[in-house]
Amino acid sequence: MEESIAPQPQPDEKLVKVFDTEQETEAILVQGLLESAGIESDLKSIDVVQDAFPGIGGMMLLVREIDEAEAKRVIESRRQLPPLGNEPAEIA
Repeated sequence: MEESIAPQPQPDEKLVKVFDTEQETEAILVQGLLESAGIESDLKSIDVVQDAFPGIGGMMLLVREIDEAEAKRVIESRRQLPPLGNEPAEIA
């Protein structure tokens, strides 16, 4: 049985950050959203020395520079959808 590996941009391509968060699960969900839109991404940990900068760190998603605008559009369009499940709707 072969293990499925998510496609990632090639290391020699210019990559740009399109999303960051302190929550790994949120980063994984956004990565899945991008993947479903056909956009390859690379999930990286933001490692910061916790003694010097406590509470700072998290995850970031990188995409090819040519995919940056589309990735940001996909992420923003999801932010504008109503909440899922039992989450209370925000009142503007």
